[in-house]
Amino acid sequence: MTYTRSVLLALTLALASQGAAQTMLETAATIGVQNTLQSIGTPSLPNVTVPKTGTGTTGVAAAPAQVVTPLTADQQALLAQGRAAYQAGNLAVARRLYEQLVTQNYTNPAPHFGLALTLFAQNDDRGAAFELQQFMALAPDRFEGPYNLGVIASRAGRRDDALKLYEQAAGLMKDQAGPAAQRQVLEALAAEQTRKADFTALSTTLAAIAVIDPQDQDVQYRLAQARTLSGQGAAALPGVYALLQAAPERVDAALLLADIYVAQGLPDRALRELDAAAPRVKTGADRAALLLRKASVLTQTGDTRAAVFAAQAATREDPKNAAAFAREGELRAARNDRPGALTAYLNAVKLDPQSAAYRAALAGVRLTLNQDAQAQADAARALTLRPDDATLARALFVQGVAAYRQGQYAQARAALSSSQTRAPGADTALWLGLSAYAAKDYAAAATALAESVKLDPTPTARLNLGSALLATARYAEAEAVLRGLVSETPKNAEAWYLLGLAQRAQTRESDARTSLKTAAALGNARAQEALK
Repeated sequence: MTYTRSVLLALTLALASQGAAQTMLETAATIGVQNTLQSIGTPSLPNVTVPKTGTGTTGVAAAPAQVVTPLTADQQALLAQGRAAYQAGNLAVARRLYEQLVTQNYTNPAPHFGLALTLFAQNDDRGAAFELQQFMALAPDRFEGPYNLGVIASRAGRRDDALKLYEQAAGLMKDQAGPAAQRQVLEALAAEQTRKADFTALSTTLAAIAVIDPQDQDVQYRLAQARTLSGQGAAALPGVYALLQAAPERVDAALLLADIYVAQGLPDRALRELDAAAPRVKTGADRAALLLRKASVLTQTGDTRAAVFAAQAATREDPKNAAAFAREGELRAARNDRPGALTAYLNAVKLDPQSAAYRAALAGVRLTLNQDAQAQADAARALTLRPDDATLARALFVQGVAAYRQGQYAQARAALSSSQTRAPGADTALWLGLSAYAAKDYAAAATALAESVKLDPTPTARLNLGSALLATARYAEAEAVLRGLVSETPKNAEAWYLLGLAQRAQTRESDARTSLKTAAALGNARAQEALK
């Protein structure tokens, strides 16, 4: 089943919000790993003992294993001093002690690891990575090396490398890391899989985390999300229902449940689940979220009237929710309820005056109500609010059309040209052509109108293109455009009139009179004058 774009976007954003940057951390006598995620907070540090001797066992690391030389008593004391300096924040001292120890016993992994952490803390990622590579060569069966190299790769933005290193760490850690450390490595892996949008692999990783901590409801929710995005929405349903049984007030789970049923082609089931969830949630904001999702589902089913009522109910449940008013405005505008849309957008702008999107939408509604000066002012205001590219193009379009209607043709052309550059569209090109024509720049008008026809050959665009071609004395081209138009819309009096002018300009009076007579019979007064 193909998922709707809105469902995919919502789920992807929710998953992406779970992960944050990975960091390395070291306790006094252990190798540590840490991964901070919003969903679990900052975990406690695991205790993973640094191997003091090596067995020469071949591990996952590509480099061949080396024989490990145990630390002497004096070297162990020096190692303890280095760790103490590191913990105290005396990084220069720690680096000196670790480097001294590396010089004395290069083939023991512990000094390399301590030096790597110290260099990382000093923002020397290259030096830290080198020392971790030495650690991996000496302790190829340990997970801490690839994990912390993954942290460095993440910080450098080398996401593919980080993913491979976290996968390597996850493969090594099973028999040597405790539950806390395992979860931290898996969370780092999950974060990279989310960035890569590999939801099948992410489902596997989150399932492993759920085994480690089966009571973590957030992990259950994320697992259901990942399964849904991997195309296994039906398989996610048992987990979502189990989560709702344990926490019936969770609005995010109720929304996910509805999204799954919509994706399965069962919008009516989705609506029933949303209605069932409403009494369980605890706040007006949560009920508004359910109602807004209900409005979206109803819109997809074609019941736009009920969708408006659902959005309106959302504004009553959460009267400070600007997005709810904006959604109501959008739905009312789609039903040509322009006064209702205007009221809704005014409320949205009042609640969130810094939203460029809401201000631009308000400007668009004003334009449909012929409130041109106000539309122009609102569009100008939207341009000052750091709009995204789509909102910027929309605001410029409204500003340009409003200016054209007020006879401000130079301003109209500037705004519409800028809009067309950012987001080419047939309507924008049409209005740009009309503005150029009004400014008597007929060549520019013909160019813009030809672009409009290319993008969407509407009768209006073709009629105006024919007129612009006539104005630039391109009579044969004008005739071709207009002849095609009258053949498709034979009752288009204006098209017949312009066709007659194009034929007369080419000294084909007989053809011209035939076209003009047709236009006159259809009620075109100018054609009647032209026949005299």
